[in-house]
Amino acid sequence: MSEGKILILDYGMGNLGSIRNMLKHIGVDTLISAEVSDIEAASKIILAGVGAFDAAMERIHAMNILKGLNRRVVEDRVPVLGICLGMQLMTERSDEGKAPGLGWIHGEAVRFRFNGSSPKMKVPHMRWNSVALKKESKLFNDMPQMPRFYFVHSYHVICENESDVLTTTPYGDDFVSSIEKENIFGTQFHPEKSHKFGMKLLRNFSNLV
Repeated sequence: MSEGKILILDYGMGNLGSIRNMLKHIGVDTLISAEVSDIEAASKIILAGVGAFDAAMERIHAMNILKGLNRRVVEDRVPVLGICLGMQLMTERSDEGKAPGLGWIHGEAVRFRFNGSSPKMKVPHMRWNSVALKKESKLFNDMPQMPRFYFVHSYHVICENESDVLTTTPYGDDFVSSIEKENIFGTQFHPEKSHKFGMKLLRNFSNLV
């Protein structure tokens, strides 16, 4: 157990080393683990992942960490950052499968669908793209101007409550590219692959109290 570190949750979905390396680069100490004792001790939690929604939820259930996660996030209100699939898991459901999500955010993840007016839009959305800030957030404190982040995804989140939307991004129509609800944060983009903008966002997350 490592008291007070940022925990990168290791539930077997995706390469977590790049997130740890980016945080190490900016001087932030982290731990990659799925031990219940480490979840209990963490000062903050990062829920990242690449892959299928149902497979991710199955892993979380199989590892018996859901109860501990809910206690730390919902009851103890520890700051948590979902990245890519991790952000989608924070919602109630996904078009990608049938398993219920974590339910921390009222909403769902849906596949990109474009009408005839956007014939050139490809899925997955895989590119650098801009974000438009919809409310003030400590996550974007002193962010360099005209922030751009790197995206790789086929699904995006629709929030039931507009107040949970932190940024939107244009791709055909505007979609929700990050969320914030009290201690719960999520980014559809990959801050660990987004150079100075991602470094600043992760530093801001690490500085949350």
